[in-house]
Amino acid sequence: MHRRHHLRALAVAGLALLTGASALPAAASPASSPDGAYRASGGGLSAVIRYTEYGIPHIVGKDYAGLGFGEGWAQAADNVCELANGFVTLRGERSLAFGPDAPADPALSSASNNLSSDLFFRGLTETRTVEKLLDTPAPAGPGGQAKELMRGWAAGYNAWLRQNRVTDPACRGKDWVRPVTALDVARRVHAVAMLGGEGLAADGITGARPPAGKDAAARPRTGPGTPDPAAAAHAFLNRENAAMGSNAVAFAGPATADGRGLLLGNPHYPWSGGRRFWQSQLTIPGELNVSGASLLGLPITSIGHNGTMAWSHTVSTGTTMAVYELKLAPSDPYTYLVDGKPERMTGRTVTVTVRGKEGKPEKVSRTQWRTRFGPVVDGLGEDLPLPWTSTSAFVLVDPNAANLRFMDASLGLSKARSVREARGALARAQGLPWVNTVAADAGGHSLYTQAQVLPRVTDELARRCSTPVGQKTFAAEGLAILDGSRGNCALGTDTDAAQPGIFGPSAMPSLVDAPYAENSNDSPWLTNADRPLTGYPRIFGDVATPRSLRTRGAIEDVSAMARRGGLTVDDLQKQQFRNRVPAGDLAAADAAKACAALPGGTAVDGKGRTVDVSQACRVLARWDRTLTTGSRGALLFDRFWRAFTADGKTGVWRVPFDPAAPVTTPNTLNTASPAFARSLADAVAELRAAGIALDAPWGEHQFVTRGGRRIPVPGGGLGVWNMIVAPWDASRGGYTDVVHGSSYIQAVGFDGKGCPVARTLLTYGQSQNPASPHSSDQTELFSAGRMVRGRFCEQDILASPELRVVRVSEH
Repeated sequence: MHRRHHLRALAVAGLALLTGASALPAAASPASSPDGAYRASGGGLSAVIRYTEYGIPHIVGKDYAGLGFGEGWAQAADNVCELANGFVTLRGERSLAFGPDAPADPALSSASNNLSSDLFFRGLTETRTVEKLLDTPAPAGPGGQAKELMRGWAAGYNAWLRQNRVTDPACRGKDWVRPVTALDVARRVHAVAMLGGEGLAADGITGARPPAGKDAAARPRTGPGTPDPAAAAHAFLNRENAAMGSNAVAFAGPATADGRGLLLGNPHYPWSGGRRFWQSQLTIPGELNVSGASLLGLPITSIGHNGTMAWSHTVSTGTTMAVYELKLAPSDPYTYLVDGKPERMTGRTVTVTVRGKEGKPEKVSRTQWRTRFGPVVDGLGEDLPLPWTSTSAFVLVDPNAANLRFMDASLGLSKARSVREARGALARAQGLPWVNTVAADAGGHSLYTQAQVLPRVTDELARRCSTPVGQKTFAAEGLAILDGSRGNCALGTDTDAAQPGIFGPSAMPSLVDAPYAENSNDSPWLTNADRPLTGYPRIFGDVATPRSLRTRGAIEDVSAMARRGGLTVDDLQKQQFRNRVPAGDLAAADAAKACAALPGGTAVDGKGRTVDVSQACRVLARWDRTLTTGSRGALLFDRFWRAFTADGKTGVWRVPFDPAAPVTTPNTLNTASPAFARSLADAVAELRAAGIALDAPWGEHQFVTRGGRRIPVPGGGLGVWNMIVAPWDASRGGYTDVVHGSSYIQAVGFDGKGCPVARTLLTYGQSQNPASPHSSDQTELFSAGRMVRGRFCEQDILASPELRVVRVSEH
């Protein structure tokens, strides 16, 4: 008890010293908000960090640079190796450090190998794109507060490196762990903004080559067979298997017990690497007080809450890129024509150093080509070739390549006291690149908005200017391929847009004050099934098409919750860990019944073998239709369902989709399909070959390994809200370690006095360092279906039984 009183006194004294005031952060006088030059780090920056349970830091700075300093320090303390790895990526030095053919860092682009990644990022560096954006005055460019946060973050990261020894074996003693600059931090923010555009097309940009000779035939490059453009666009932009996804729901006052809003956020992100979240509270006394999670390397809260407003993001269906097909000048593959007038491409030779034979450094050079629209690309993914021929070339339009306002948008949300102010902040910054926003506030209001940076491809422009291939890709996925030879096919500009060629805030699909507002990575259409959103351009998303099982299950759950009313934070936590399987509710009973009717209790698998499936019938019938760690029969249904729906062509349902009943259709399992019995036999044979009992508990075969011990993990696919992904490897006995899924979970309500009622969970813990006590402590909670009590107000922070106070500084 004496020690706790001492720490409380130290915490208060440290804050007084840092802020120059005796008052606590919640009541302190406003700090200055620098909006000056983007200076080099220095100036004796410092911060106070109060750690509470599970290593969650509550960081206090006297200004934005000081706050960034504390966050840079604390992120480095937990994840220095992953952060350093990302800066190797941004410097274009992966090929030298790790070899050119090794898989690239997937956190900052979709490049297939290190050489492609290095060429891509070195190309960006040499164009000085980020420097130009930093020099662009706000609001088109980033504001001074965002710049100060980045400056401070770099100084804090560097100070930690100077004053501490790296213990994480992933980078201990490595020469690529080096200090960074504020410009490096800005480049990381920029790379995150481009993940859905140029970053997704990195291979296409670095691989674009002019035709081999002047007489090269004007014919499309093909892979194994000529791909269907719509299917190829779907494969390239497929959000069902994307590296990022999410669920979020906001409930308005009429649905809650106290008339105040409630928010449940459940983003689905990788469990390792640079796209992990990291949790903190960030405070500048009297100026800013926000708690939540940041993507690693970003100096501001990405999703979270303050005293009166909470928000989360979900990955949107908006297609953040477009393509122009250019007509080339005769006999000149580097000159294109717009309204018959020639324009010359700009070529830049990019050189990177790679680890060559016997580890010796070698130089590799490639020329990258750009146009008024953007970079030349030779394809989008493996199945959508866009060949550069003697008569045409394709270029990518990514408006987020000119967007460094991402942090301003997040900072605006962090300060917003209501959903009305949140909408205003998003409209001013116009910086969110590839997400929707779902929010709730203490006044009982709810919000959904798809406020993001999208190329201004109206439906009229697509009808008028799409190429034949573009007509198919736009209808299927909102991916426009436009005729670049016509000046009247330019994107144009909305009068309220922050930059040319994007939609302005007035075009964004939004829903305010609905009893519930929910998104699970489908389009805005059924944000609330009783109040469908329509009328937005196709590039934002579609309408009147089948919804994913996750969307259908989520709408069923949250609409029932809203109708029941009287909701509290407890109800949000129950929803998170309910682990109901929508696919199971729709199909398991019919599967068990049809299984029991199979002659002789047998079925023939895909290899022509007769398999005894009689036990499977009983297991499916008894399964509780959940993916809790103790659920028996879940694994059998999971493997059956994946086999039955694998090719995407099987007639899964008897009752087809009906746009008038989008939540309940399609339905009724098509057990008459020949694929039904075969898939059931395949699943049974697969589990038996792996030595797995048909009724094995789910948690025995979905887990993550920490310290040599398996921690069972609930949730999964099949439409479950609590989405989890693990690779299947029958040779290793089933599913291997979880790689993706539920990450920073927050369930937030409000007490009306400025102290949120919050429960949070960072499923994989704060640190990737296996020696850290916080590399798995929250994973244990996740396994048990528990969450962490939020500590936002001063009395709650100081009451923590694990309070630890650290004052960090440059000197």
